[in-house]
Amino acid sequence: MLRLVGRALRGLAHFVYEVHNLLILAAAFGLMASLAAVSGHWLFYRAAYVLGGLIPICFIWARTHARGLQVTVERANDRLQVGQQAEARVRLKSKSMWTKLWLELEDQTTMPGNPVRTVVTLPAKGNRNWKVSMPCNRRGAYKAGPVRVTTGDPFGIFHISRSYGGKQSLIVLPQPEELPYFWAPAAQLPGEGVVRRRTHYVTPNAAAVREYYPGDSYNRIHWRSTARLGRLMVKTFEMDPTSNVWILLDLHKDVRHGAGDDSTEEYGVRIAASLAYHFVRNNRMLGLMMYGAETVIEDPARGGHQYGRILEALALASAEGRLPLSNILQDEGRRFGRHTTLIVITPSTSEEWAASLEQLTRQGTRAAAVVLDPESFGASNGSEPPPIETLLAANILTYGVPCGSDISLMLGPAGLLGEPAPERQRAAVR
Repeated sequence: MLRLVGRALRGLAHFVYEVHNLLILAAAFGLMASLAAVSGHWLFYRAAYVLGGLIPICFIWARTHARGLQVTVERANDRLQVGQQAEARVRLKSKSMWTKLWLELEDQTTMPGNPVRTVVTLPAKGNRNWKVSMPCNRRGAYKAGPVRVTTGDPFGIFHISRSYGGKQSLIVLPQPEELPYFWAPAAQLPGEGVVRRRTHYVTPNAAAVREYYPGDSYNRIHWRSTARLGRLMVKTFEMDPTSNVWILLDLHKDVRHGAGDDSTEEYGVRIAASLAYHFVRNNRMLGLMMYGAETVIEDPARGGHQYGRILEALALASAEGRLPLSNILQDEGRRFGRHTTLIVITPSTSEEWAASLEQLTRQGTRAAAVVLDPESFGASNGSEPPPIETLLAANILTYGVPCGSDISLMLGPAGLLGEPAPERQRAAVR
């Protein structure tokens, strides 16, 4: 109920602001007409005639300026990255015989920041181009458009607005950072160290041959088998002998601290995006798990398509999850094994998730933890510290990341907590 009342009051205030010049003019006309009727003086009569005639003249002027206008809107991309510019090109064409002296253009968008506006003058039968460029400062899903064109009369009594172009969805992906010093423990591969899994990608591991089907690439043809069997044969491939890497981002609403870019949510997303870039660039099998406003589980895969899916999921991530990290580790533990490296990103101070992660390492999973310092993100002084000692006692590689720090440095020797083993230290430096 209070929200409805607030919306009604805001709507009324906006309406009064839009027509305040008209209200002032109408009040002045009423005053002059009243004084003319009471005093009979010619000055008040003429002032009332001028004010009364000004209203329809200005209305006709504004309506004429709003007609005969053709506007087309073209947008370049619908998938952008933080730091890029959302661009659009607006073309205006006048079909009127009169010059349009004042046209205010506004690109309506839900992206954070001040709306992009400009004012142009359009000659009779003339054309104008307007290039819109708005910086993408924060990840997320937004709406761009339509473009609103507002015109009016010289006295600002009437304002007429029309919208052109439809709404377009924009997804702003997080910007990853280079991690030159990051290191995570390697998984123990089963058997002789080879994970056998068929794939449609071309890898160094050719497993077998099969008959050629329309659409197969010619570079997969195995010519020796083709010559021996007298029909086209193509090679099939298996995945490279590498382990799976899982990134688990904690989006539990009760452990979120800070606001805006200096929040644990944004730091966690940036770290996850940087790790994804690091592993995909090294052609690793990578998966992502998040329990936020929506549950996201991307099974391990490699390549640019997997990287794009992970970035899109991170762009929409929101720390509104209801499942604590310890429960996630217990429920999803079956996905991790001796061939898995699990990297947990969390600001949680609970000992339970550290115990659950330790249990997974006892079952053969290799793990690393990136712990966001909650106190540096504005957590209350009475809150418990992160379970660093439990993680170090379980021999789990742990990185600490405070607010305001450089992620590329903290995910390296500078951010390692405790006393890392010498081989870890050398690998981290490499």
